Amino acid sequence: MSRDGQCRCGSVKVQAEGEPLAISMCHCRDCQRRTGSAFSIHAYFPSEKVLVKGTTSAHGRAADSGREVRFSFCPECGSTVFWEAALRPGAKGIPVGIFAEPNFPPPQNAIFTEHRHPWVVIPEGVPCRIGHGAPS
Repeated sequence: MSRDGQCRCGSVKVQAEGEPLAISMCHCRDCQRRTGSAFSIHAYFPSEKVLVKGTTSAHGRAADSGREVRFSFCPECGSTVFWEAALRPGAKGIPVGIFAEPNFPPPQNAIFTEHRHPWVVIPEGVPCRIGHGAPS
């Protein structure tokens, strides 16, 4: 299976082969600020299975885990296209919205739920975690 995605303006394209390694719903404050939304939904794919076409700019920071995460985004429209996190070496995180695919699989977990907005509903059966820790 191949999934094709792009930034909002179409300058950067992403192709991910195969099924995601993980799909997460993140409620950390940095994801809220990065997306401008109440949470982020993202999928991790093996780095060697992700092809990026187009020029990206990057921004690195310490994640809530304390480890580095480096975000790559479109310099034209500002869309986050992918990131690489020290916590997941060999994988690229891709925002699910990049694929604009309504049938994309649902999240497998919800993380940093201590920062969840109280009106956000987590899908039934999705394990919730405080930080990256054990399910709560």
